[in-house]
Amino acid sequence: MGELVDRVDERDVVLGVVDREEAVRSRWLHRIATVVCRDGEGRFLVHRRPAGMRRFPGQVNWMLGGAAGVGESYEEASARELAEELGVIVRPRFVFKFLCDGVISPYWLAVHEAVITQALRPDPEEIAWHAWLTEPELADMAGRPDFVADAREAFARYRAFPARLAGPGAS
Repeated sequence: MGELVDRVDERDVVLGVVDREEAVRSRWLHRIATVVCRDGEGRFLVHRRPAGMRRFPGQVNWMLGGAAGVGESYEEASARELAEELGVIVRPRFVFKFLCDGVISPYWLAVHEAVITQALRPDPEEIAWHAWLTEPELADMAGRPDFVADAREAFARYRAFPARLAGPGAS
């Protein structure tokens, strides 16, 4: 068996444990935890996924993250993913979650945010390139065809969400 995840329902209640690939193939809901990274100036981290990735190869994203493991909270999963993908130990702050129809499969997507002031150590198996962009620069990039479609929807929701980080000096 591969990566195990909690299969959940339309209310995000756990129904059982399944293999993530089976959840994707069967279009069963499961949980994905992501982190929006901001620097001390309020810029957003964006990255390109390596061309050899199974999901969204070579595409640009503004969130880091992945599937929440069995029994793992969204918050725990987002912190773990941040450490794995960027080598950064930070406790992300939950912002919102929504039921994402998803290009590959439907899932619950939890969006967290964190201010990153320490040096990044991107995992080259997860991140081929990265940069810090202002919100207008990110908005332009989100309109490009190589931007992950699910991330585009999350960006639109994030921009409309009142409780997100305001920018420089926000916490």
